[in-house]
Order: sequence, then C-alpha cells, then structure tokens
Amino acid sequence: MSWMSILPPLVAIIVVFWRKEVIVALLLAIVTSELLLTWQGGESLVYTFIATIERIISVFGSAGNTRILIFSLMVGALLAYIRESGGVAATVEALLARGLGRTKRSASLMTVFTGIFVFIESNLSVLTAGILSRGLFEKLGMSRARLAYLIDSTSAPICILILLNGWGAYVLGMLDQQDLPGSSVGTLWSTIPFNFYALVTLVIVFYTAISGRVFGPLKKVEEQPQPHQDLPEHTPSNSKARYMLVPLAVMVFGMVAFMFGTGGGDITQGDGSKSVLYATGLACVVAYFMLIISRRKSHQQLVDIGFKGMGELLPLVSIVLLSLALGSSLTELGTGLFLANLVGEFLPLFLIAPMLFIAGGLISFTTGTSWGTFAILIPIAAPMIIALDLPAPLLLAAVLGGGVFGDHCSPISDTTAVSALASGCDLLEHVRTQLPYALTGGAITLVLYVVTSLIMI
Repeated sequence: MSWMSILPPLVAIIVVFWRKEVIVALLLAIVTSELLLTWQGGESLVYTFIATIERIISVFGSAGNTRILIFSLMVGALLAYIRESGGVAATVEALLARGLGRTKRSASLMTVFTGIFVFIESNLSVLTAGILSRGLFEKLGMSRARLAYLIDSTSAPICILILLNGWGAYVLGMLDQQDLPGSSVGTLWSTIPFNFYALVTLVIVFYTAISGRVFGPLKKVEEQPQPHQDLPEHTPSNSKARYMLVPLAVMVFGMVAFMFGTGGGDITQGDGSKSVLYATGLACVVAYFMLIISRRKSHQQLVDIGFKGMGELLPLVSIVLLSLALGSSLTELGTGLFLANLVGEFLPLFLIAPMLFIAGGLISFTTGTSWGTFAILIPIAAPMIIALDLPAPLLLAAVLGGGVFGDHCSPISDTTAVSALASGCDLLEHVRTQLPYALTGGAITLVLYVVTSLIMI
C-alpha cells in the first residue's frame, strides 16, 4: 500500500486539530483505512460502510480490549462514589491538616511520587495519582491540564525504566524471539541508562513540579478560571478521608495481588488488563459497601450514582473504543511497517539509533500504541544489531523511547485518553498542553542519541 497507508492517521490528526472533534476524526480515519483495505482487496467500495462497523465491533473480539473498555466505564462509577461520599474533600482537608500538599510544589511532588510508586501498570499509575490529586489541585487553583501532564509523563517513562511489570515482560518476550548476543534479561536491563526520552521526560516533570513554572499552552490554561467539580460546596459533616483512601488502597494492592495471581506467582508474567479490571472492580465494590454500611446512601441511590458516573465517561470510552479499532485497521493496512521502512538501509551507522527513535515516534503517534510500535521495530532493529555489530542496549532503548515519545504526542492514544479521564481534563486540552513538553524532550533525546552514537559506534 506504500505511502497511502499513512492517509488514515493523517485524516485523524488534521480533523482533530481543525474541527476539535476527536470522535469524528477517529471515525473518518477508520472509514479511510477500511476504504483502502476494501480497494486493496478488490471488493466494491460500497462495502466500506459495513467494513467500518465490523471493524469497530471486532474490538470486542479481543478479551484484552474489552477489559480496557469495561475498566474505563467502571472508573466512572468509582469516581462518582468517591466524589459523592465527600471523601475527596475530606482527604484534601486531612492532607492539609498534616502539612502535606499545602503548596503547589508539595502537591505536584506528591502526585509525581504517587505515579512512581504505582509503577506496576501505566493505567493504574495515572488513575491512582489522578484520583488522589484532583481535589488537591482544585483546592490550590492548579489546572487539570497540569495534573494530566504530570501523571501522563510519569507513568509510561517509569514503567519502561522500572521493568518489574507487564511492560518488561512484554519486551522481554519479544527479545527472546531474537538471536541477540547475551541474555535477553541482561540486554533489557542494559537499555535503562540509554532510554534518554524516559529519563529526560522525568527530569522535566520534576523541574515542573519543584519550580512550579509552566510554559506554552499550559501556562495560558493556568491563567484561566479553573472548573470546580470534585469539591462540593457543602461537604457532608460526617465525611471521612477513608471513603477515598480505602478504595484507592484496595485498587493499588489488589492490582499487585492480581498480577501475582495471573502470573502464577511471578509478577512480571501477570496479565495487566485482567489485573487492572479486577482491581478496579474490587475497589468499586468496597466503595459501594462502605457507603451502604454508613447508611449515607440507599442501594438505589448508589446504583443511580454509579451509572451516572459511567455516563459521564462515555465520550472518553468511545474515544478509546475507536482508537483501538483504528489501531487494528492500521495494522492490517501496514501503516507501521511503511513508517518503519523510512529508517532506510543506507544510513551512516551513527544515525541508526536516532532514526529508530524517530521511526518509533512516528509509528506510535500515528497508531496510538507504544506496545504495537515495539512489536514492529524490535524485529527490525535486532537484525541490524547483529549484522552491523551495533550496541544492542542503545538501539533497543531508542525503539522503546520512541514508542513512549509518540504515545505522549498522540491524540488517538488510549493512554492519553486515560490520563485525561483520570485528571478530569478535556482530551484535546491535555494533548495541546502536553505536546510542547513532549517535543522538547524528544528534541533533547535526539541530540543525545546522535552524540552517544558518535562515541559508541
């Protein structure tokens, strides 16, 4: 399909930034992709309409995708229970009474360290840090866009640096299929000091949290009046912080337990999509029973609150659904492979690592998936490492960093959507305000890969 395979993501990106309509952009991109696939298969173009519907339905054919969608809905119910219980306001007051989160700096650092602590899974990291900090940010007059940036730019970089999680197991599984010299585990751990994008991004995050300074579109958002939703005007008199902290603790520790359980006692082999769904479901049950036992809400009221919370997140869940459908369609179309081939076969050796990083960023940006990027580029990088006797940790780190970089920039990434969901920020506002930070980190990373390649190769 060659260059035509990049038309669907281009359509999505153009419509997103032109009309500010993510759902319409994703639908048009899927239609474009299915139109090309129908034409490629020699079928009538009239079939495109049916193919588009079937592509969206096929998302539910994957158990992992279905779990992500159900998890996203259940997050809405959990957030609603926590908000209606008054637990958010009580937690904010409790933190302030203990001298925690009194300033913008301490609140930001607490958010970042929460994301680092929950390194077991990226969605759980952004969800925990987002829920815990939303009320605090609102109290201190900080924007939800700043919160979305902090949790999004902490989760994936930490998960790809602290590899005792599903990310590490996934990449290790792909490395085991290659014929690289040395052990796969040793090679994977050796990528950490060369994963410049993750390291640079964390440095920028800590600088932002400590200095309190923001730039570009994020600064303009901060100067505007901020919405108030999580802190009701009249907090229930018997509200306690436990109505928020207990469900969160159940979710975090439940995730760890389910990772051990689904991995047969090995946390690195655990199933992330199963574990995060089970943990979130358990947290919802705990929040429900805490409110029932306290006699503050009836069963019918809690059912209504839960469904109302789910309804509030339906637009974001629809975005996640369409993003997954688009990713599947683009994989069949070969968009990722076309972009990977842009790396070329006749590059100077010192430019291979920088170009792998760029290719990873392009693939991840246009497909909205960092893991899919790893699956495409690692089998391409491995033969180059062997044939040209190149340093494996450097090239593999460039692939991993490129995947995370593109994911941070992409408006069609499910991780971006979950970060916006967890912080209560508008999706496009999150993308627009995070983009300058991601591009700055990407530019610094590119320079570091060029310099390091000149030294090592």
